[in-house]
Amino acid sequence: MRKQLENLQSQALEEVERASSAHELEEIRVKILGKKGMLTHLLRGLKDVADAERPELGTIANVLKETFNAALAARMQVLQHQEMQDRLASERIDVSLPGRVPHGGGLHPVRQALTEMIEIFLQMGFPAMSGPEVESDWHNFGALNIPPDHPAREMHDTFYLHPGRDGKQRVLRTHTSPVQIRVMESQKPPIRVIAPGKVYRCDSDLTHTPMFHQVEGLLVDRDVHFGQLMGFIETFLRRFFERQLPVRFRPSFFPFTEPSTEVDMGCLFCEGSGCRICKGSGWIEILGAGLVHPNVLGNVGIDKEMYSGFAFGVGVERMAMLKYGIGDLRTFYENDVRFLAHHARGRGV
Repeated sequence: MRKQLENLQSQALEEVERASSAHELEEIRVKILGKKGMLTHLLRGLKDVADAERPELGTIANVLKETFNAALAARMQVLQHQEMQDRLASERIDVSLPGRVPHGGGLHPVRQALTEMIEIFLQMGFPAMSGPEVESDWHNFGALNIPPDHPAREMHDTFYLHPGRDGKQRVLRTHTSPVQIRVMESQKPPIRVIAPGKVYRCDSDLTHTPMFHQVEGLLVDRDVHFGQLMGFIETFLRRFFERQLPVRFRPSFFPFTEPSTEVDMGCLFCEGSGCRICKGSGWIEILGAGLVHPNVLGNVGIDKEMYSGFAFGVGVERMAMLKYGIGDLRTFYENDVRFLAHHARGRGV
């Protein structure tokens, strides 16, 4: 057994010296001193050794263990020092290099346009109000003079949801007009308000997405007339696009306004000479508006003989496309970092 202990000591010290990592050292320690280790196995055989030899062999085994542990500690210190040197070399910072400018974020172009629109309307005396995106059929259609059999419901391509606990039909709102209804139900005239927010319709192409943003506005007061609406819209468009643009009003139909109008403005790109954007007409359709229908005022308990009003609605994505020169509405929601970074820089963010 003496020879076995001496050979084990020589083998163990050689393996410790060759170890190249702390993990390897731990494996060697377990191999020698573990419960099933080589030294442990030899020591279990001491019971079979003659009594006269046992003390001397025990002393040799203890010396082996102490020598092995000392060699382990020394080698571990060397490896840790080497590891630290390697890490310092690999993580060294060259302080002579110029600094790296962090990539800053920026506002999404839709948010940029929406923020500008809200600021303009606020300066014109119209604060912003919000409302639920999951709406009752009454607030989204009924109160707006759109009964169940009205063909205008088909125009909205509505997402219908399961009825609520009260059993009444619910929808994803197709416009932000329900916010106007809720305001008129809770406030007395005079009322000035805009309703910015997300709306939902079953539509997707170059100029439509299933979810998009609208800003709708409402004014209810005594003696409101169409001329006020025209002046208001012209002022807003010229402030938003920061130029003097021709604006025209064409007769149209909306169930919740009477009379109703589609509003066109002179093409930003060809300035009236005709191009692909305006399809050669020199005009771009920009929003819908009109005087609030008397039935809508009656539905919310406002005296339609005493008060009148005007309302309008504009798509935020469309305004952003025209102002920032974006050709496909769907790029707003593809999250292409290059697109977002370009327009963030373009707006000085």
